[in-house]
Amino acid sequence: MLRVIGIIAVVWIGLMILGAIFKVVFWPLLIAALAFAGFAGYRALKARSDDAAIR
Repeated sequence: MLRVIGIIAVVWIGLMILGAIFKVVFWPLLIAALAFAGFAGYRALKARSDDAAIR
């Protein structure tokens, strides 16, 4: 019985640590992903307009 309680406690503490890490890292990762998507979209539109100007 103590072994089962110990395993549950270890899993619970592990999930708490993962949750705390996710909470800290989530917003910077979201901002970086949005910035990257915006930059990639800008470059794609710029490349398409440059290609049309060459022709």
